[in-house]
Amino acid sequence: MFIFVEARREVVDAFVGQFAREGVVLAGFGGADFLDWLDGATKSELAAIEGVLVGEALDRGGLIRTIRARCPAAVLALNDFSSLDQTLDLFACGVDDVVRKPMHVREILARVRAICSRVRAPAGHMSVGPMRVYFDGRDPEVGGDSLPLPRRERRILEFLAQHRGRRVTKSQIFQSIYGLFDDEVEENVVESHVSKLRKKLRSRIGYDPIDSKRFLGYCLVDKGQPQVETEILVSLRESAAGLYA
Repeated sequence: MFIFVEARREVVDAFVGQFAREGVVLAGFGGADFLDWLDGATKSELAAIEGVLVGEALDRGGLIRTIRARCPAAVLALNDFSSLDQTLDLFACGVDDVVRKPMHVREILARVRAICSRVRAPAGHMSVGPMRVYFDGRDPEVGGDSLPLPRRERRILEFLAQHRGRRVTKSQIFQSIYGLFDDEVEENVVESHVSKLRKKLRSRIGYDPIDSKRFLGYCLVDKGQPQVETEILVSLRESAAGLYA
């Protein structure tokens, strides 16, 4: 999901609609209410954010510094007009990119994912056995042939591919696909989407590439590869990393 911080409600509403048409969740905030939410956000909630877009807001420089300190997501500043001094100031505050409106949502998504690819996400696509998973909205391919998927199932497959080799929970998938603030959809809908996705993948590639463990979550694997990390190994690894954080 994406976050948009912008003081003008009409601008937020317009962007939410544009992102929705591309099948991407965008949650809009004013400056102060976003900082209130950010202050109490959990690590899991922050990890579900792919990118933060910052438009017009009070003390934009301070807001960007706070986001950068608390959230690992890519941060883009959106400007109404071009200004060299303003652009340089925004980069000094820690943004990853500065773009001028109007800009198509697909270009914003491409810029964010290019930034993330240098940090943690695969660039462009990932191959898993005979399957190729794209990160630009295209359907996956199996043996070179397209496998059409509904939007939610495609996004789940992309999310699993981005976290390949690690087990992700149902909550993490839900937060990424539906957003953190959707109270109208039950989290259990993820199980239905994953079940349908697994059947389609199994039918096309001959085996189920999604490993599932009750209470632990899901992981995308290649056939014949070693078993994915256990909960104990993950816990020990994260605990050890925390000693040196």
